[in-house]
Amino acid sequence: MRYTPRNELPLSRRSFLSRTALAVTAATAGGGLLAACGSDPEGGGGDSGDGPRKLTFLSPLPLDTLSLAPELLADAGGYFEKHGLEVELQATKGTAQAIQTLLSGVAPIARVGQIDAMTAIVTAGQPLVGIAMPFRTTALRFVYSKKNHPLEKPEDMVGTTMGVPSEGGTSDKVVSLVLASSGIAPIEVKRQVVGLSPGTFTLVQQGRIAGYVVSIDTANILTAQNPDAGVFDPTKYVKSDGQIYATTKEGLAKEPDALRRFLAAIHEAMAFMVADENFDETIEILRGKYKFATLDNDAIARASLGMLRESWTGGDPSKPLLVIDEAAWAAGYKELTDAGLLQSGEDPKSWFDNSLLPKS
Repeated sequence: MRYTPRNELPLSRRSFLSRTALAVTAATAGGGLLAACGSDPEGGGGDSGDGPRKLTFLSPLPLDTLSLAPELLADAGGYFEKHGLEVELQATKGTAQAIQTLLSGVAPIARVGQIDAMTAIVTAGQPLVGIAMPFRTTALRFVYSKKNHPLEKPEDMVGTTMGVPSEGGTSDKVVSLVLASSGIAPIEVKRQVVGLSPGTFTLVQQGRIAGYVVSIDTANILTAQNPDAGVFDPTKYVKSDGQIYATTKEGLAKEPDALRRFLAAIHEAMAFMVADENFDETIEILRGKYKFATLDNDAIARASLGMLRESWTGGDPSKPLLVIDEAAWAAGYKELTDAGLLQSGEDPKSWFDNSLLPKS
């Protein structure tokens, strides 16, 4: 079932005021898409009579998480359709595969971690370009047992083993950055590859690992189901684990209109959620098309969306959404170099471009 686009729904007074306040400039027409993504060599927008343009979006996350709320709402709420797009949300097996698929030209846009994007650019010379930053802070959390081994500060991890979904991935590096922020060498904490599901908490309770890295909504499931589950928030220590929408230099040159339309739709969806104080309308719309554990539980969905909103806005709703802040971007690169995870001496300003963002 496809949820009725918002411009076709009956409007309450609140909805009307929200929509009026959140209006953004519609994306301009023109340009084409990659052949593998249903290109339209003649150009034209979604209102041209030729139908919406097809675009594939690559997600390193499975599609059953509220961490993808901006993309899911843009789809279920009709924002992609409004901007003349038919978007396929395609999950990949992690960020590395998302980046490789993006570089192959199969899709023009992916959401990846700032850490992974900078690593690919600096260490492998990959032609990635960040064109927006939906998440200004990390959306990861460390879950631990309050009884067995509370993790309240970085020093509490020394001499333990932390669970991560992959060796050398973003989660692994975030653990290292948390340690480095307190002058602790990363080798002081062992890593073990584990699953991301709530069931992995059994390993924590058994004392086999001190904690493990999960998404915000998984952390909320665990704390709701188990009073022994505690949550360590790495946003207090890590600057560089934002998330960006990335394309390639070739994609930026060839597909500016398609990318501009995508970002305009995402901007509207995010702005709607920022204004939807208790997420009542957001949850209703998402449930019109999607069904998964964290979305189906009212308390967990609201708590997760609230935490995610903090990450989208950086705690300051007055700041423009999606803009890559030059100072924060440079600070993230410096954090990675100071921790010894990347070599210094590069110019991070050349790795992003805000020109495709809507002018609100």
